[in-house]
Amino acid sequence: MSFCPESRSRPRCRADGAGRRVRAGVALLALAGAAAAQQAAPPGGVIYTCTDERGRRLTSDRPIPECLAREQRILNRDGSLRAIVPPALTAEERAAKDARDRREAERRAALADAIRRDRNLLTRFPDEAAHQRAREAALDPVRETMRGSVKRIDELAEQRKPLLQETEFYIGRALPLPLKAKIEANEAAMAAQQAAIQGQEAELDRINRLYDAELSRLRQLWSGAPPGSLGPVAAAEHDASTAKR
Repeated sequence: MSFCPESRSRPRCRADGAGRRVRAGVALLALAGAAAAQQAAPPGGVIYTCTDERGRRLTSDRPIPECLAREQRILNRDGSLRAIVPPALTAEERAAKDARDRREAERRAALADAIRRDRNLLTRFPDEAAHQRAREAALDPVRETMRGSVKRIDELAEQRKPLLQETEFYIGRALPLPLKAKIEANEAAMAAQQAAIQGQEAELDRINRLYDAELSRLRQLWSGAPPGSLGPVAAAEHDASTAKR
C-alpha cells in the first residue's frame, strides 16, 4: 500500500506510485539479467563448441556429450581458439593406436640402444689397432684350448701304438677283454678330442665373424656416421663379444 501526502492531489500521487513501480521492475530485471549472465559464464573462462551429427552447433562450459565422437573446440572468452579436443576413439581405434604407440616406443628404444652401443664401441676402440688387439684377446683362449686338444690327440696316438702292436699276437683270435677295453677307451678319448677341436674351430669362426661385422660398423663410425644411424646392434653377439674382453 502506497502513502500519498495530503498536499498532493490523488491523480498526481497515483502517477508517482506507478513510476516508482516501473523503476523497481526495471531494476529487478537488470539484477536478474546480471545473475543469468554470471551463471552462463563458463568456469575458467572457456567455452566448448562443436557441430553434432545433425549439423547443429552446440556450446557448453564443459565437454559436450553429444560430440564425444566429433571434434570439439575450446574457445577463450574472447572467442579465440584455445585448444582442439579430438574425437573419442572406438575400442578398435584405441587398440590400433595402442599398437602404433608400442611400435613407436620399441623403435625409439632400439634407436637409443643403438646409439649407446655405438658410443661404447667408439670409446673402447678409437682405432683399428685397438680392435685387432681385442680380437686377438678373444681368440687366444680358444686357440690355447685347441692346442691342448691337439696335444692330447698326439698323446692318445702314442698310447695307441703299443696297443695295436699287442693286437698282432691275436690275429685270427678274439682280443683279450682288458686289451679290447683299452683300445676302445683310447678310440673314445680320441673321438672326444676331435669333436672338441671341431667345436673350437666353430668358435674361432664365430668370434672372427663377430669382430668382422663389428669392424665394418666401426669403420663407418670412424668415417663420421652418427651413432645409431647404422641400425640396431645384435645384442646377443655384442654381449658375447663383451664377455670375452
